[in-house]
Amino acid sequence: MSDSRHGKDGDNGPVFSAEQARQGDIILRTRTRRVVFIAGLVGVVILALVVRLAIG
Repeated sequence: MSDSRHGKDGDNGPVFSAEQARQGDIILRTRTRRVVFIAGLVGVVILALVVRLAIG
């Protein structure tokens, strides 16, 4: 009997252990990717401020 936790898990793709999943790198090689990433971070902060002001 094979252990489905290693390798492929049906149609869901590969399954990684916690040790394998740690220390991920965010690779922003192009200017466009950096701009989109920073815009997303700024957007989250602005959304949090708007929600806070709308609530109270």
